[in-house]
Amino acid sequence: MIELLTDLPDNVVGAEAVGEVSTDDYRTVLEPAIAAALGKHAKARLLYVLGDRFEGYSAGAAWEDTKVGVEHWRSWERIAVVTDREWIAHGVKAFGWLLPGAVRVFPVAERADATAWVAG
Repeated sequence: MIELLTDLPDNVVGAEAVGEVSTDDYRTVLEPAIAAALGKHAKARLLYVLGDRFEGYSAGAAWEDTKVGVEHWRSWERIAVVTDREWIAHGVKAFGWLLPGAVRVFPVAERADATAWVAG
């Protein structure tokens, strides 16, 4: 599931992956939060935490993750991904440069730094 994070500026969508993330989590939680941020701002920022409580993606969720990024291609100002999972960090680093906004990966121990960077 995806849990929204609170106490962030309204142009920052904060999300934490918990357990297994499904396609429905993107459609019912993350996409409406992104739409709300973009309803108020021309650009949005994303803080996405994939920490110890994250277990993985369902079959369609990885594709949905890609679709969310592509559908809002020019809308991203900053994206901070917080994870200790090497495969996720490598994937973000490999493809993050394609997005027009700034993308950074932070280890879980630096979650506060990620939050400050994405909100700053």
